[in-house]
Amino acid sequence: MANKRSAGVLLFRDTGASTGEGGIEVLLGHMGGPFWARREAGAWSLIKGEYGPEEAALDAARREFAEEVGHPLPDGDLLPLGETEQSGGKVVTAWALEADFDPATAVPGTFTMEWPKGSGTLREFPEIDRLEWCGLPRAHERIIKGQRVFLDRLAELRAH
Repeated sequence: MANKRSAGVLLFRDTGASTGEGGIEVLLGHMGGPFWARREAGAWSLIKGEYGPEEAALDAARREFAEEVGHPLPDGDLLPLGETEQSGGKVVTAWALEADFDPATAVPGTFTMEWPKGSGTLREFPEIDRLEWCGLPRAHERIIKGQRVFLDRLAELRAH
């Protein structure tokens, strides 16, 4: 069976070098649902989602942004960040986009799952329970390990 594929966009903004973090902040989403509820480190992600063979990765990234935050992807030039394989085998393709976005305006999509497990009770949870801008060092602490490479690639692109 082929690996699952996911595509997404890492929004970033330049806040100026005075932040002490190279002036770059990225927008990360804290994963929703009970598994992630009390976790911080390794519980954040770029805005992304799965797609099938019938959809192009970039189309999926645009769709997922709209579904997960309730707004279309802002206009701008998308910078390819390539792909990486996460520890579970999922292949993630990402782009970076310099744009501002107010996390307070997000209207997250939801998913349904049985909770507590084995209870027979279906509950709805937000796909992302909060969005925050953070500098690259903090983003490195927060983002799931398999996506840290995208932060490094963004920093490298911005350095040139």
